[in-house]
Amino acid sequence: MAAISFVISGDSFITQRLPHDAARQALRDYLQQFDVRFTNFEVLVHDFEVYPAPVSGGTWAVARPDVIDDLQYLGFNMMTWANNHIIDWNLGGILTTMRHLDEHHCLHAGVGRNLEEASQPKYLDTPAGRVAIIGVTSTMSPWGMASMPRADVLGRPGANVLRYETTHFIKPEEFQHFQDLIDQTDVNANRKLNEKEGFAKPVEGGCFVGNIRFEPGEPGTKTRMNRTDAERLLRSIAEARRQADVVLVSHHSHERKGMDKELPADFCRDFAHLCLEHGADAYIGHGPHIWRGIEIYQGKPIFYSLGDFIFQNDSVERQPTEFYDLYNLGPEATVSDGLDSRSGHGTRGLAADPRVYQSALPSFSIENGKLSDIVLRPISLGFDFSRGRKGRPYFSDKEDGERILAHIAKLSRAYGTTIQIEQGVGHISMS
Repeated sequence: MAAISFVISGDSFITQRLPHDAARQALRDYLQQFDVRFTNFEVLVHDFEVYPAPVSGGTWAVARPDVIDDLQYLGFNMMTWANNHIIDWNLGGILTTMRHLDEHHCLHAGVGRNLEEASQPKYLDTPAGRVAIIGVTSTMSPWGMASMPRADVLGRPGANVLRYETTHFIKPEEFQHFQDLIDQTDVNANRKLNEKEGFAKPVEGGCFVGNIRFEPGEPGTKTRMNRTDAERLLRSIAEARRQADVVLVSHHSHERKGMDKELPADFCRDFAHLCLEHGADAYIGHGPHIWRGIEIYQGKPIFYSLGDFIFQNDSVERQPTEFYDLYNLGPEATVSDGLDSRSGHGTRGLAADPRVYQSALPSFSIENGKLSDIVLRPISLGFDFSRGRKGRPYFSDKEDGERILAHIAKLSRAYGTTIQIEQGVGHISMS
């Protein structure tokens, strides 16, 4: 197999058209040097002819369908869209987005008309070989999960989901006291009644408070992946391994270790290792809208989060009533009123976090299963720009780029990965 070249990006939360100016032309010229050009598509597309869901993944993420043209102008030829926003506009939003992606001849993975379709690998044929992509998300409301069809019931459209279980551990000598405190009120009455009547399963040796699991043990919190979902995903990897020369797994996850958004949850790292152990060539993480570190595992790359490529969260055109209700705003309020209330006029949340607006584009080649050195080109998204211009990507200048790369290098050192920074470009040696 000849070398196949890759350039990958994080979330493309694109809600407005991008100008085809010099900054975007420079990105286009760079991206189109590579055989495989990946992004995570994190919005739904429609013309507001579908019904909104009562809750969202944070923002009711939506754009007009023409934004797909801008991603194709830049050169992206592979995308996933399994993420926490796919159910923001109910099943109609999923099916309408799928139709527009298909009409634009996009190669997209991770969402389907049922779970069988959502979990299927998708394939890109390049002159040097075939590349498979599998899309999966862990951050997802239950009603956004695709389901398997049965002989007598249709499968449900939705995302390919890797569920996980969280367990909170309390010192054994304090566990009974904890249960006694809970039993002083009716806070857990519904759960206990459901267990009594067979609608919920109790924990042997522990307890649930609502849907939160507690057990006696060394104090702390641990997460572990759902084995049924993990086994399904391993079957997808095994299928892709036989059908393609290179296999990529794209995983959307906001889950973190405690309150530190830069650290992936335990199950994410376990899942990344599992994927590479069973034949995937790279794990591409995204979700928290900031970078997480890079790990080289068994000679293969794990990008725990690539941050954002485009982030126009504060440029959405319309939002449903429930968005305004969150901020006690009436029917006369506009989108800008809601966005100002959410961000405290730009002083809190994602809009006020400069890490959200800095990123990098990793590139590498794979030849006969061997990974080349990894190159990191830093990009900026205009943190200091006005709301109308904020979130558009452009190559960073040398000073800003080296600052961004130094932060990524610091995050990666925790995984034993060294990033050399030279003339505003990062390098990870695989020799």
